[in-house]
Amino acid sequence: MAGLRGSCLCGGVKFELSDLPEELRFCHCTSCKKLSGGVGTVNAGVPPSAIRIIQGAEMLQTYQPSEGSAKTFCLACGSNLFGGGWPDTERASVRVATLDDPVGLRVGHHVYVRSVAPWETLPDDGAERVE
Repeated sequence: MAGLRGSCLCGGVKFELSDLPEELRFCHCTSCKKLSGGVGTVNAGVPPSAIRIIQGAEMLQTYQPSEGSAKTFCLACGSNLFGGGWPDTERASVRVATLDDPVGLRVGHHVYVRSVAPWETLPDDGAERVE
């Protein structure tokens, strides 16, 4: 899976991944709901060194909420690209929806399921649930 490419909605930011885990994590926390405008974010955890910005580094903006880890966006279109405190952390989160090519990975964990909204339905996908 090395060499996967990703981008923001407007195409101003492009990146490449040199590493990808065997599974994905679906975060249902309140912050990820607000970030995505939906039920949360699906993330691939990688070392920050596995993310190489190949275009548009000057278009990246990082937001550090009072609780939780930093989130990085494209300044032009607002695409949520990275989380987990990237690049200043041991493990960063790449928003899977920003990858340009589909990945054949499955969700292994649903995290912050205590924050699942009444209008939300967790899939019966066999993934571990973490409060």
